[in-house]
Order: sequence, then C-alpha cells, then structure tokens
Amino acid sequence: MTSPGNDKSSPDLSVSLAGIPLKNPIIAASGTFGYGVEFEDVVHLDKLGGFVVKGLSREPMIGNPPPRLWETAAGMLNAIGLQNIGAAAFLEEKLPKLRQIKNVVVFANVFGYTREDYERTIEILNDGDGIAAYELNVSCPNTAHGGLQFGSDPRSLDEVVTTAKRVARRPLIVKLSPNVTSIAQMAHISQEAGADALSLVNTFVAMAIDADTRKPRIANITAGLSGPAIKPIALRMVYDAAHAVSIPVIGMGGISTAADVAEFMLAGATAVQIGTASYWDPCATEKIVNDLQSWCADRDIAHLADLIGGLIVE
Repeated sequence: MTSPGNDKSSPDLSVSLAGIPLKNPIIAASGTFGYGVEFEDVVHLDKLGGFVVKGLSREPMIGNPPPRLWETAAGMLNAIGLQNIGAAAFLEEKLPKLRQIKNVVVFANVFGYTREDYERTIEILNDGDGIAAYELNVSCPNTAHGGLQFGSDPRSLDEVVTTAKRVARRPLIVKLSPNVTSIAQMAHISQEAGADALSLVNTFVAMAIDADTRKPRIANITAGLSGPAIKPIALRMVYDAAHAVSIPVIGMGGISTAADVAEFMLAGATAVQIGTASYWDPCATEKIVNDLQSWCADRDIAHLADLIGGLIVE
C-alpha cells in the first residue's frame, strides 16, 4: 500500500472512474457548486478531479419557497427543490463557458418526475460537447414527487436506470438515497440495470422546528440533512454498497478533510464528492486537494488509488 522510497513532493492522486481519468478523487457535489462557472474566480477548477453541476431537468424549475436552508449541529438542512435553468438552457448558456476552461471534468446531474422526464433530459444533454458523464439523481428528498420515490423503490429504480441507460451516450452514475432499508440491495439493482458507477449518499430526510413560533424552520417542512453529522452513517453505507457491486462507487456525506477522503476510499470509494463544506468555505474543495497531497506525502503513500477498498478487518 505504501512505498517508502516515494518522492514526498509528488504523490500520485489520480484515479479512474468508469473509464474517466481524474487527476484526483475530489469532485464538487451537485447542488453545492452551481454550474461550475460561478466558482471560476474562487477555485482553480482545473485543480479538482471534477465537479457535478446542479440538477438539470427537462424544463426549468423554480424550486421550493424560502426559507430553504437551516444550520444544525454539525450539519445543514436544505430544501432547495432542484431549482435550475433546464437542460437546454444549460447547453446554450453554461456549457460553452465550461468548455473554455482547460482540464476540467464536468458531470451533469439529471433529475425528473417521470421516466420520460429523465429520458428526455438525457437526450437533450447528449447533444452537449464537454460532458464526461451523467449522474442520475433518483434520491432527492426535497421535491413533492419524483426523485425519492425512484430511489427508495427497487422496481422503480430498476425501471428508471434501465430507461436512462438506453438513451445515455455517456457513462451513467446513479446517485442513491440513504433513506432505504438496504443500500446494498439498491446498489446491486442499479448495477444490474446498467449503471456504470454509483454515488452515495444523498441527504437524509430531516426537519427543524422553532419552539418559540411553533413553526418549521424550513418552508417545505422537511429537508435534507447533510454535513459532518451524517458522515459515520454515510461511511457505513458506502462500505455496504462497495461490497455489493463491482462498479466504482463515489462516496459523499460530511467530508471536510483529507483524512475523511482517505476513510471513504478505504471503505471502498474510488472518488468522493464534497458538498456542505463548500458552504462554509467556498475554497474547501481545492484546499482538500492540497491537504490530500500533503497527507499522502507524510505517510509515504505513492499512489492514492492503492487505498481503495483497503480497510483492514481482523
């Protein structure tokens, strides 16, 4: 796993995800990084392994009414509701700007209320040059219908992944919900339906109440919980999923340090996504890349990919 003679100044952080080479495993998560271009003046996008644009739907969506965010102990609640400009507008307004940035890997998150929505959204995006893969969002708990129902029902999950795979001209990553009885089962179903990789976990259904006003803190009443508070559960689910499938797994859930990244990779993740950390520090993704370089150098780790699935269980 380690090479004592490694040049400490240049550990190899590269990984391969469903045939897509990444310079490092750090990916900015969907819904926390806009369309990427908004962060161009804040983060060196070419330093990241990649980023996932906010969820794109067949038609534009205005999202949920405010308030939509609430800080909790060691975490955050959000119920944005997948507000976005729509797939066609993304191709016309955002993707051309992203193509001007060299050495960036762009993943398009796709959302729909029906299988036909997913199918049509992917068909629109198929015409866009510069997208590396699709991340199929079947796990959002913040919409009235759609996402969560697909991600929590085995039959529906199989159908929507099969539909998406049939039309997708790029690798298909399925983003799984943690709000299920068996994450291993849902991972296996996704793989059998044609997924090229998995990403997990999305947020946990949660809520907050103002005891003085006796009203919910979030207009949507319930919201998705993310941040360090969910990390131990997310880590366990990534471990379970990675041991249930042979396709790559992208881990997420409360990652904010280089050591967190290493933990998820040891549990079986090939890459990770950083989400909530970007809210308290917009530069978090790039800082974690730099810290990961030092973390590996300090431990004489020549190739970070050697950590994948390397958990020692005695």
